[in-house]
Amino acid sequence: MSEQDDRSRFEAVYRRTHEQILGYAVRRCSSPEDAADVVAETYVIAWRRMTELPDGEGGKLWLYGVARRVLANHRRSERRRLTRHTELTDEIAHLYTAPSRHGEQDGVDEAMSMLSDGDRELLALALWEGLDPGEIAAVLDCSRNAARIRLHRARRRFAKALEKTRPSAARFAARPLIERESR
Repeated sequence: MSEQDDRSRFEAVYRRTHEQILGYAVRRCSSPEDAADVVAETYVIAWRRMTELPDGEGGKLWLYGVARRVLANHRRSERRRLTRHTELTDEIAHLYTAPSRHGEQDGVDEAMSMLSDGDRELLALALWEGLDPGEIAAVLDCSRNAARIRLHRARRRFAKALEKTRPSAARFAARPLIERESR
């Protein structure tokens, strides 16, 4: 068969079976996008293996078999992706969460939640990431002086918020923040 004959045969098979193969995939996939991927892969395989594609009704059944195997591969890939996603999420949560010292932590989380996103980010950059005002300035794309001033203000707002949530511990917990400013 010539390439033109293969192309004509493929197009005829595609027109005759596409709706059925698409329905098969849609009923078995969690999203229309996944179904479209399964169908596309099915027809790519059909094109590559045109010499194996039976004529007539046998061709449709052959495509169902290909779609079934493509779908099985898709599901295995999805399970691997979800497993890896869960592993990475757990790893990130373990490695990059703020250290929890339960006694000291009482009120700190609540005080942090009272701050603006900008203040929380500044404090996180300084305390969790260990960045100095010059490095924070580079991250925030501002001058070193602006970063230093913003950090100073964020620390003061944090101390006030902590005082509201836990008055007795506010002086103790805020002291390292305030002392660090003077460096």
